[in-house]
Amino acid sequence: MRLQIVTPEYVVFDAEVDVVTVPGKDGEFQIMKDHAPIVATLGEGTIKIKVHSDTFKDFDNASGKVYNSPADQHTYLFDIKGGILEMNNNFISVLAS
Repeated sequence: MRLQIVTPEYVVFDAEVDVVTVPGKDGEFQIMKDHAPIVATLGEGTIKIKVHSDTFKDFDNASGKVYNSPADQHTYLFDIKGGILEMNNNFISVLAS
């Protein structure tokens, strides 16, 4: 599935991913391939992006805010203060602040 994270300044992340964990307003939740369509409000926290080593292609990190998890080389992290998430047809769009 494809994940795109956008802030007012940058497209922070745009790539194929395996699993995304986000900080929802009512707690953290995961999205995997073929998840039901959803629109959710995000709270302050960290988006955890799990990529598959064979399919991941490096991206231009112009914001400098996406970083590797110290625990797993295939997990990327992005801290947010809040935002909106939409998942539909294996495309996840996050508008983050």
